[in-house]
Amino acid sequence: MSQERTALASAVPLEEVTSWPEEMCRRELPSVLPRLLSMYQHSESWIEHIQILKVIIEMFLPHMNHLTLEQAFFSQVLPKTVKLFDDMMHELTSQAGGLSSQNLEIQTTLRNILQTMVQVLGVLTGCVHHVCTTQESVILENIHSLPSSVLHVIKSTFVHCKNSESVYSGRLHLVSDLLQALFKEAHSLQKQLMELLDMVFLDPSVDSNDDVLNMVIVIHSLLDISSVISSMDQAFHANTWKFIIKQSLKHQSVIKSQLKHKDIISSLCEDILFSFHSCLQLAEQMTQSESQDNADYRLFQKTLKLCRFFANSLLHYIKEFHPFLSDSCCILHQLYLQIHSKLPPSLYAARISKAQQEEIACAFLVILDPLISQLLTVQSFVQAVLDSKLDLPCELQFPQCLLLLVVMDKLPSQAEDVQSLWCTESQVSEAATRISLFKAIFYRFEQCSGELSLPVRLQGVKNKGQAEVAITLYQHVCVHLCTFITTFHPSLFPELDTVLLRAVLSVNMITSLLAMDVWCFVARYGTAELCAHHVTLVAHLIKSCPGECPQLINLSILLKRLFFFMAPPHQVEFIKKFSPKEAENLPLWQCISFQALCGELRKQTVREVTRVGIAQCRRWLSTSSTLGELQSLNTALSALLAVCNSAAEGLDVAQQTAIIEVGNELWAFLNVKQVTSQSYIQQTFSLLLPILGLFVQTVDLQLISQVVSLQTSLLKLEPADHVRFAMLDFVSSLGKLFIPQFIQDKILPSLSCIFALLLADRNWLLEQHTLEAFTQFAEGTHHEEIVPQCLTSEETKNKVVAFLEKSGCIDETEAAKVERVKKEKAVFWEPFAEVTLAEVKQSSLQPCAKRARHDFTLEEEYRSALQAATGALEATESLLQKTPAPAWLLIEVEALQERIKRLKHQLLQGDL
Repeated sequence: MSQERTALASAVPLEEVTSWPEEMCRRELPSVLPRLLSMYQHSESWIEHIQILKVIIEMFLPHMNHLTLEQAFFSQVLPKTVKLFDDMMHELTSQAGGLSSQNLEIQTTLRNILQTMVQVLGVLTGCVHHVCTTQESVILENIHSLPSSVLHVIKSTFVHCKNSESVYSGRLHLVSDLLQALFKEAHSLQKQLMELLDMVFLDPSVDSNDDVLNMVIVIHSLLDISSVISSMDQAFHANTWKFIIKQSLKHQSVIKSQLKHKDIISSLCEDILFSFHSCLQLAEQMTQSESQDNADYRLFQKTLKLCRFFANSLLHYIKEFHPFLSDSCCILHQLYLQIHSKLPPSLYAARISKAQQEEIACAFLVILDPLISQLLTVQSFVQAVLDSKLDLPCELQFPQCLLLLVVMDKLPSQAEDVQSLWCTESQVSEAATRISLFKAIFYRFEQCSGELSLPVRLQGVKNKGQAEVAITLYQHVCVHLCTFITTFHPSLFPELDTVLLRAVLSVNMITSLLAMDVWCFVARYGTAELCAHHVTLVAHLIKSCPGECPQLINLSILLKRLFFFMAPPHQVEFIKKFSPKEAENLPLWQCISFQALCGELRKQTVREVTRVGIAQCRRWLSTSSTLGELQSLNTALSALLAVCNSAAEGLDVAQQTAIIEVGNELWAFLNVKQVTSQSYIQQTFSLLLPILGLFVQTVDLQLISQVVSLQTSLLKLEPADHVRFAMLDFVSSLGKLFIPQFIQDKILPSLSCIFALLLADRNWLLEQHTLEAFTQFAEGTHHEEIVPQCLTSEETKNKVVAFLEKSGCIDETEAAKVERVKKEKAVFWEPFAEVTLAEVKQSSLQPCAKRARHDFTLEEEYRSALQAATGALEATESLLQKTPAPAWLLIEVEALQERIKRLKHQLLQGDL
């Protein structure tokens, strides 16, 4: 081989060729070029390679026919050039570990390799430049080896420069000048290549699969290079992307089916997120340092401009390649969520100034809105957003909720089929199910517990003549849902009804309340007939409930609210259909506020419900009085309480007296053990207390004494929360009552004990209500002396003072509050289990059907008998203070004393 090189060199010495004039090069081209190419193929020296390549490109390339460049030159030279460059790169990286300032040999070797590589890039730049300057339009087939080879070398160079810190292990300064030269040369080569590719023409009328494939390879190669240089040179990175988008659109008609759209969109999304996060970091640094450094602000603006450029590029690309987005929609969905999770009002937002928030919104976020508009009709995007198995981390739940509302706001301008696509459920495949937009909104709203409890504030809706006010997430969702209902296609109402009912029945309180608010809007916005239909529907659902459960409570609240919107004629029809004269309809009338009825209709209904309720109570008292029948008793008491709360003024004296008498008789059946152990008796207790509280001025003082005594005993046994809540209304109502001297010792100590125990309770909700009840009692009571007795500790005093001063007990910064809410959300969020019909039937609220009077233990019977005897003695003492004793009283007292002696003797014998 060396003899062949010598022969070729003697025939055509390189030194002589380099001095040839242009005309001679053109004339000798056919004879000299094959020899030079042969020398190039057989040369083993990197330096000689470069020399030969330079001669060919500089002296002979200008005289070659551009139609035969690929066959005559590129296909023969470039593969060897690429291999040469790869060999140098391998040698460079393998020896870089030994680089040091002491080892001059390796230092010289590495610098020589880098210099040679710079020369290779320069030669390739000259080659590309020649093609650009000699042709106005380029057919890719005639140069197809050139772009692929050049792009391979460029990418290899950029990767090496990017990894140089780790490759040269802290000795980068020894070769940094040459690495900079290498990067600049590769940069120039790519710019020249892009200029060449801009001249490439693909004829759509000519079926050339090779040209199409080559152009696709070029675009994807540039995409790879873009990902390498993204963190090295922002301007160059942006220009590379600009070229990728430009070429994709230029050749769209022939390459659209071959492009890897998912890869392009994915890379664009990654670059958007990277530049966006960089922008936030800069804004956060400026906010934390509170600096006014112009250099930092200019860098922030530059990075924000880059965000906008990438977002516009994505928007443009999606618009042009809309039919090819099916496998990219999940990426686009995540992009939207990731961006909004880092911006206020998200709990996970970066801490940046208001001014910078507005800059980001105006320059960058505005582009995301048309992005969503373009994706509305893409079925795969609908599936990505509404996937029933979509599992999002805590920080993306709030952005998902906002996205759903954005989609909903855009739907009214869409055709019916697009609205239906979003608002109806669908089984896409066996593995994929799509829920409706309505259902998704309620589900994601439920997951925003932290944002609701803080609460976060969102941009409000502008009203004419009024300033815009920030609103809570709850208000935001409610307003947008109601607005959509006024504009969506009528065919979607069945789906809305189904979702609203499901949400009302949710065990999550805030979700149920939202659904009720929306339902009430529908009742007001719709016709009177629609409202009447909904009221009747809810009434039937309540009557069909098998037992006490959260869902029944929700339906009861909804019925109460909807009843206010019924037209009077429909109220009359409702009364006929669900007559208050029938005991079986009391479960409905216990839910209704009689304030919703007008005039004579209210009076008549109040009389009938009161009569039936009292009759039910007396029936229970006069018959078996079993625990199994307590449900009907409690329903009657609940209906009577509804009357007393909303229409007490409609009760005459006889009805009031009858209610008090029934309450007095029922109280005799209550004792500590039953209230603590039987759920239905707890409910009876909780209903009797507010009824007695409403008529506290006319209730017998002995009964009040018994009530507060029982409450004190119950509190010491730590009863259920709802039992303690029931006590509050009663004890606060005692503030209106003047308690005579003769019975103060029986009532006031127990009353102060009740308040002291409730104020010391650790349940935050009960504590809040207790503070309110105690304040109401203290402001109205005639017995101020017991107020200090309720404050048994410094902690309790401080709580009451803080409540009165409306100051928080915990000094917590806004940032600390947000962090706490985030931790709570992460720890406590668990999907609420749906309460099934079977669970309701198996509820512990269902009591055993045994007689209440036989449920006493012997110990309780002894205690009850002794309490009755003590009460009788106290009543006798009270009478003696008012009037002289009759003659027979002394004889009876002495007889009673003898009986007590005998009882005492029996007890002593029993102990022995």
